Amino acid sequence: MISTKENKLDVRIYSTRKEMGVAAAEKFAKEVNMLLNSKPEINVVFAAAPSQDEFLQALRDENLDWQRINAFHMDEYIGLAADAPQGFGNFLKERLFDQFNFKSVNYLNGNADDIEHECARYTSLLAKYPVDIVCMGIGENGHLAFNDPPVADFEDPKMVKVVVLDEVCRQQQVNDGCFASLSEVPQQALTLTIPALLSASYLNCVVPGPTKANAVAHTLNSEINTKNPATVLRRHPKAVLFLDQDSSTLIQSNS
Repeated sequence: MISTKENKLDVRIYSTRKEMGVAAAEKFAKEVNMLLNSKPEINVVFAAAPSQDEFLQALRDENLDWQRINAFHMDEYIGLAADAPQGFGNFLKERLFDQFNFKSVNYLNGNADDIEHECARYTSLLAKYPVDIVCMGIGENGHLAFNDPPVADFEDPKMVKVVVLDEVCRQQQVNDGCFASLSEVPQQALTLTIPALLSASYLNCVVPGPTKANAVAHTLNSEINTKNPATVLRRHPKAVLFLDQDSSTLIQSNS
């Protein structure tokens, strides 16, 4: 493992995706146990993406008191069929939420009759259950959740909002094998905002694969601004970026 730091952001590079996922799961488990030593329950936001597969799989080897964890997810398409496998809630239900006995699982509903009311409902939940840990990734365009560069706001007054997805973000869903063509990818989504994500005590950001190398390089080397939303991770005091060899190729010479 190679360890480096950019501003406040810890960067850890592993030889393989599996090693990266195991390390991220081990760190998550330590944070959970430490927090549960001082409070009866905690609140965790999870990302849904193929990039999280190794991390989510490795969680099955961690002996955690899941009954004291309230689970949330960070974004969801608007208008996708409720049973569509591409739905982020469905992704997490299969890989995580059905695997453990969480105290509660709180889904974003992209098919709500009143989307603004859904934003308000989820905002109220986040206010009632302040986030302790966020487990996240970074998009090919540097997005965090669905905060793409055109809509990202580091001072966003909202906790949850409706966004229009940019084409790079939508194309990533095709690149990841989630959709067969760009025309199938929804154009709008619900997302937790950047302030909502950064409100957590701990941020664990898992970013493997060659298609993320450019975004990783910008995250660590570009000016901190919304042109590359993930650069804001460098301001968080307890954020860790987990990389594999493929995603770190453009920064290795500086590590």
